[in-house]
Amino acid sequence: MTKRTLAQLEPAHLDGQRVVVRVDLNVPMTDGKVTDDTRIRASLPTIRYLHDRGARVVLMSHLGRPKGGPDSKYSLKPLARELEKQLGFPVTFVADPTSADAAAKVRHMPRGGVALAENTRFYPGEEKNDAALADQFAALGDMYVNDAFGSAHRAHASTEAIAHRLKPAVAGFLMEKELQFLGDAVDHPRRPLVAILGGAKISGKIDLVEALLPKVDRILIGGAMACTFFKAMGFETGNSLVEADRVSMAKALLDKAGEKLVLPTGAVIARKLEAGAETREVARDQVPVGWAVFDIDSATVKTFGEIVAGAKTVIWNGPMGVFETPPFDAGTLGVARALAAATGAGAVTIVGGGDSAAALAAAGLDDQVTHVSTGGGASLEFLEGKPLPGVVALDNA
Repeated sequence: MTKRTLAQLEPAHLDGQRVVVRVDLNVPMTDGKVTDDTRIRASLPTIRYLHDRGARVVLMSHLGRPKGGPDSKYSLKPLARELEKQLGFPVTFVADPTSADAAAKVRHMPRGGVALAENTRFYPGEEKNDAALADQFAALGDMYVNDAFGSAHRAHASTEAIAHRLKPAVAGFLMEKELQFLGDAVDHPRRPLVAILGGAKISGKIDLVEALLPKVDRILIGGAMACTFFKAMGFETGNSLVEADRVSMAKALLDKAGEKLVLPTGAVIARKLEAGAETREVARDQVPVGWAVFDIDSATVKTFGEIVAGAKTVIWNGPMGVFETPPFDAGTLGVARALAAATGAGAVTIVGGGDSAAALAAAGLDDQVTHVSTGGGASLEFLEGKPLPGVVALDNA
């Protein structure tokens, strides 16, 4: 279902309008300083577009998981200064978006003015998708733009209920881009279509494997989730992370998928997870008791790289090993390089947020793939074919 977008609205109609924009400023911070501004930068095109056309812009976002009300550690106030720095014009901070003062403040902002409201999760009704809170948020605007793909899989007051109260309710530029790239990759891919799935648990990706199997040409499996498949194949897995209650499910998937599912042929193992630990590369059926799998081996990196090189569309979600602890980052970095090379050769490459995006950035390759999603959980659910409440609530095109 195609959604109406900001680009489809008549620009002249934005002049003087109060526009509530749900952005995703849930960024990592240390001592009040932003340590990764990827999501901030991703929100700038929509903010600038509205500012340049004379709209009065009210930005809303959550940050972290504050418990039971306001917590200064999760205040968005420092992000107002960060936005000012990146935008090059003032950003007003609204300490309580539910107050009568807030509505008056927004109404008296100059044309092109931008305000940032305090953390939406400081209000208990946010995560309950509370109608009364959505009414209070809606009082700040004349129309609504959702540009927070990373939060679109949650039905919250600032992502879902508000979209029924402010019309038009449309997708911002980032949301439009996310839906286009992920949607095209699944529904209209250039083939061969290859999915690379990693991470710790098969349980978190089982729906995705099931959903992608009929659509893809190959699914490459890495990360600790591969160990559950190894156990299903009857191999010794030592002290590796294995979901014992998912082994029969993994076996059923292997039977169903046939050659479409490509597992690592070997692994990098160690007795314990720490930098400088003694490591070995072994075949997947040669993991000794007392050792554990922490990465895919170099032969698997080569095989995966060859499959990716032959693909026209690649979707990657999840690391191949414990990439935060070298030398167990080699498999993930190898896949990242293969994706960058495939992009250079003309393939469409999409990285699904979270750890994969972090690994890509660590390799300095985040600008060498077609699209890096800003939403880990949202991209997973979208690829699984699940409706995203924050998208469903927007106006249809």
